[in-house]
Amino acid sequence: MRFQNYDNGGFYDEMFDAQGQPRPGTEAVVERFSALPLEELKRRQEAAEKTLLQMGITFSVYGDEQGTERIFPFDIVPRIIPSNEWAEIEAGLKQRVQALNLFIDDLYHDQKILKDGIIPEELVRSASGFRPECMGLNPPNGVWCHITGTDLVRGGDGKFYVLEDNLRCPSGVSYVLENRVVMKRSFPKAFDAARVVPVADYPNRLLGLLQNLAPPRHDKPVVAVWSPGIYNSAYFEHSFLAQQMGIELVEGRDLVVIDDRVMMRTTNGLKPVDVLYRRIDDDFIDPEVFRSDSMLGVPGLMRAYRAGHVSLANAPGTGVADDKAIYAYVPEMIKYYLNQDAILNNVETYLCWREKDLHHVLANLDKLVVKKVGESGGYGMLVGPHSSQQERDAYAEQVRANPRDFIAQPTLALSRVPTLIDDHFEGRHVDLRPYILYGEDIYVMPGGLTRVALKKGSLVVNSSQGGGSKDTWVVEACSLPEGGASC
Repeated sequence: MRFQNYDNGGFYDEMFDAQGQPRPGTEAVVERFSALPLEELKRRQEAAEKTLLQMGITFSVYGDEQGTERIFPFDIVPRIIPSNEWAEIEAGLKQRVQALNLFIDDLYHDQKILKDGIIPEELVRSASGFRPECMGLNPPNGVWCHITGTDLVRGGDGKFYVLEDNLRCPSGVSYVLENRVVMKRSFPKAFDAARVVPVADYPNRLLGLLQNLAPPRHDKPVVAVWSPGIYNSAYFEHSFLAQQMGIELVEGRDLVVIDDRVMMRTTNGLKPVDVLYRRIDDDFIDPEVFRSDSMLGVPGLMRAYRAGHVSLANAPGTGVADDKAIYAYVPEMIKYYLNQDAILNNVETYLCWREKDLHHVLANLDKLVVKKVGESGGYGMLVGPHSSQQERDAYAEQVRANPRDFIAQPTLALSRVPTLIDDHFEGRHVDLRPYILYGEDIYVMPGGLTRVALKKGSLVVNSSQGGGSKDTWVVEACSLPEGGASC
């Protein structure tokens, strides 16, 4: 099975250049995949899918009337990122997370960035993720966003751009870890030849970060993963990470606050909890402070948090920076707080609350991707070039009715990666979600989750919208000889 007839379709292909030659760092994978017969590749694809099924790697889709769990589709052709490219991505992500953290801390304290007019005050105060209840909070070590998943895309120019930030409860890292296990089993020779940077130490790094957040009371702090429960779409990941870290998986009903201390119900009675890695949104964590009708939260939790008796990762209130309208100001945040230019650029963004931008968006709905600022998972989005006039007209009415809730971006020519489709390889569009841990220092997992739009021509990579995943290989780059010959 070879790539002779592979067509890049006029898009930036991450494995082959415009002349059809393997890009630096991909040679070992191209050679190995080219040497294997089609039937062998298909056998390994089926074996990988069977392994993932046996591992129980599933997700559920909200709104699915049957409530069935689905296997996250997986493609065996890895995505390759040379380490010299990765170094720039890593530096850009560290810079971005640092600035976002400074912004959130400033926002809930002195609000200098608002007073100086860098970001419009009304834009922040109208963000659904802004929590006035968090004013004056002081998370341990001054860090608010401990675990971040930032979505990147590569454009037609070959450069990576930030599509959005995820600072509340970013999901997907379990797929990265399990995909890697499957690929090492399926293609051990290609894996070794490519000199892939490992990711297996992520659970240990995450556990270390969480333990360092604990109030200074015990040598062995008690840490738990806090899940909304089995009906959450990412429940597999919650249980997987708890198992990998060797800590308890709890739900709100397992926790109680006594004398401003969070206690966990166990078979041996109540046990104090020092740190909660929460996978539950702000709205539901404490019915005494946020939504009073929450059945998932723990009454008194925020009181214990303010008293410094328990630590939360991520801190409440970080969701304000997930707002897609505020995302547009991150380059300004980087300049304001760090006095640096952004290493990773944003995708060009039109803010519909600006009258000029609104007119442009409404006049070009057929060319733009329009998104609701508070939605995720591919929901609430209009992909203009793939929409009907009726859909655009209906969407325009929503935008006119509440322009603050919408942003628009150009339809990007997302990069593609070869994907095994039936008996041949076809290019499919991809994005990338690296995971960043902010503890005593900032760690960026090498690679991250590559999501792939498995539907031909689709630009929507979300699992809830028919997308799948690939293993992402950051490969050690050797020194290229003069002239750029392959090494």
